[in-house]
Amino acid sequence: MWIDILQIVLGFIAGVVVGFLVSRKLMTKYLKKNPPINEEMIKTLMSGMGRTPTQKQVNQMMKQMQKYM
Repeated sequence: MWIDILQIVLGFIAGVVVGFLVSRKLMTKYLKKNPPINEEMIKTLMSGMGRTPTQKQVNQMMKQMQKYM
């Protein structure tokens, strides 16, 4: 009886761990393929704040975004 309960609990824990690792891998792959922000969005954002962004500034922002991905 205790062995059956232990097997169920261990199976549940293993399923949660495997599910977490697989979903994390898939999300990382998805975000690299489809980044949440691109150069056009950065230009629009900076223009909305009243600044005219140069290509150098846009590249710096993109590097900062990729650093945290």
